[in-house]
Amino acid sequence: MAWFRKEKQKLVSQKREIAADVWEKCDGCGEILFVRRLAENLRVCPECGHHFRMPADDYVSLLLDDGFEEEFDAGLRSADPLGFVDSKPYVRRVEQAESKVGTRDAVLTGAGSIEGRPVCLAVMDFKFIGGSMGSVVGEKITRMIERSVDRQAPALILSASGGARMQEGIFSLMQLAKTSAALQRLSEAGLPFLSILTHPTTGGVTASYAMLGDVNLAEPGALIGFAGPRVIKETIRQDLPDGFQTSEFLLEHGMLDTIVPRSELKGTIATLLGHMC
Repeated sequence: MAWFRKEKQKLVSQKREIAADVWEKCDGCGEILFVRRLAENLRVCPECGHHFRMPADDYVSLLLDDGFEEEFDAGLRSADPLGFVDSKPYVRRVEQAESKVGTRDAVLTGAGSIEGRPVCLAVMDFKFIGGSMGSVVGEKITRMIERSVDRQAPALILSASGGARMQEGIFSLMQLAKTSAALQRLSEAGLPFLSILTHPTTGGVTASYAMLGDVNLAEPGALIGFAGPRVIKETIRQDLPDGFQTSEFLLEHGMLDTIVPRSELKGTIATLLGHMC
């Protein structure tokens, strides 16, 4: 095994061309991993337990018994209300994200079941413009919550986001209030909301629905916060504590209810729903 690891490291150090779909380097321990082995382990490093990002559709398969029994609002697509252009037009940026990810925007929503219990679920995908929340993300999540009320089913949101979508300006920021108001209606209906925070969950998503769960769960090592550590450090001109804004730091300071490894996520949610419903 030691020889095998040495040979893999040699390949990397010699900068030989290695297909990206064969090897992937762990950001936690630096180990070079077979992509296939990593996928079989739910994209968790078998050496150090580092949780790689996982696509939204893989989370749907992981959490729901048979995937989405009904997908919600799959055809909703971002408009360009501001005619925004930075290094490229916003319309072009959305088109490229759609082609890369294969979805219309940064969240999938739908209905399914977890160990036989009906739920409504939203899963964000960081690969789509950094999982940013624009009008479509906010609308799809709000509609998912409203369907939870109509169906008298628990609502779950799995977050992975860099925050509000700057290319939509105030239209993006309005989604913070809209999604939070929808969750208030869910609460008034006596239905549970479970929030699952993955790496990263930041910005406007953290400032709205991500931290409003009846139970807030997080994967190990996830970055969770509003502004990033670098921005905070430069603002307050002080060094930050070790592990600042990680899942473990937030749990220690009362911002999370528990940290759950990906392999235990479905079972933990099922147990919680069994107590809450």
